[in-house]
Amino acid sequence: MSKKQPFSYGWYIVTGAFLILAVNYGTRYSFGIFLKPMSDEYGWSRSIVSLGVSCNMLAYSVFTFFIGQMVDRIRPSHIITMGAWAVSLGLVMVSFAANPLVFYLVYGLFCGLGAAGLGIVVCISSVAKWFHEKRGVAVGIASMGISVGTMTLTPLSGYIAKTYGWRQGFLALAILSFTIGILVSRLLFRKSAVKVSTETTKHGTEEEKAPFSSLSLSSLSQFFTGFLVADKQFWIISLSFGFAYLTIMSVFVHQVPYAIDLDIPPISAASSLAFLSLAAFGGQFFFGWLTDRARDTKYVVAFGFLMMALGMLILLNIHSVTMLYLSSMVFGFGYGCMAPLPSIILAERFGDKTLGSLYGKFTFLIGIGGSIGPFGAGYMYDQFQSYHQVWILNIVILICVVGTILLLQSHKPILRKC
Repeated sequence: MSKKQPFSYGWYIVTGAFLILAVNYGTRYSFGIFLKPMSDEYGWSRSIVSLGVSCNMLAYSVFTFFIGQMVDRIRPSHIITMGAWAVSLGLVMVSFAANPLVFYLVYGLFCGLGAAGLGIVVCISSVAKWFHEKRGVAVGIASMGISVGTMTLTPLSGYIAKTYGWRQGFLALAILSFTIGILVSRLLFRKSAVKVSTETTKHGTEEEKAPFSSLSLSSLSQFFTGFLVADKQFWIISLSFGFAYLTIMSVFVHQVPYAIDLDIPPISAASSLAFLSLAAFGGQFFFGWLTDRARDTKYVVAFGFLMMALGMLILLNIHSVTMLYLSSMVFGFGYGCMAPLPSIILAERFGDKTLGSLYGKFTFLIGIGGSIGPFGAGYMYDQFQSYHQVWILNIVILICVVGTILLLQSHKPILRKC
């Protein structure tokens, strides 16, 4: 096999990752549009509805560990197919769930499992394994799918929810997730870096025939034990991104109802997420491009977090649609750093041989932060009948993680085990 073939085929992987991330994250980040209609129809408080998103994020984090182990051993196409089935089934059942416990089960468990199978660990780690010299650009382009999907699906979901009802919105997202997931897995993920690497090793065939050998109780024990002995640099990276993700999920779930409470029209409020994603689209490419030129990726990450804090400050003081869109653009540009930079900063410090499993641990930790964000914001709203305190807390958190990420030691070419 020539060296050029894996490189050229890698751009098909980038395209596939772009599309999968678009439909997956566009679907997940559209949930805030349905929060108020669901709350009004069922008489549930916002914390009760938000808890469904928190369950989804927690399940996503747990399943991501197993996905991270799998992606180092088997073709991503198999994982993506499984994810498409699970998330589409979960979304269909959500439209009929009239009980909080049923809602938590179908949106938390099924959609959480599906989101992990269609998630950033599968897509971005697959892209990262195909590229070395242009890894930052390739990962940045693939990560743009998150913004394009959110930019497209949030106003579309808002329109469907307003015109036909929130149930029809979930059904439409289920059909889209299934169609795109199956087509992309079959057409663009037919080859993977796993197959390429095992073809060049003596025992490659045996490794692919036993992909689940490490997904045992022993492996699960090693996973949790690994956190106890993990390098402190890994903890700094994971906790910094985890707290940042807490603020992001609170914004995606609660910004729309916050804007509607300020008498901003529902479709305009939903479109604010599209503006956020439009800015993130540019941010994802910019941060991917910048990290190829920066002395250390930690400075690029800190800049991204700082932009998010500025966006939250503007959101705290909005009085019009224009100000809402401005805050979304600033916050979204900073949020653009969240997709391309984790895999790059992890690969810089720990190598890419086990990037999938390492990224799985990382995503497990930041997912816990993400799971706290929606419910925490909903609970604070129920207590204060305002999001003012939520946005202030987010600003404080983001300022703290800017300082924390700068505590990382300077990047060294020596790779360490985590």
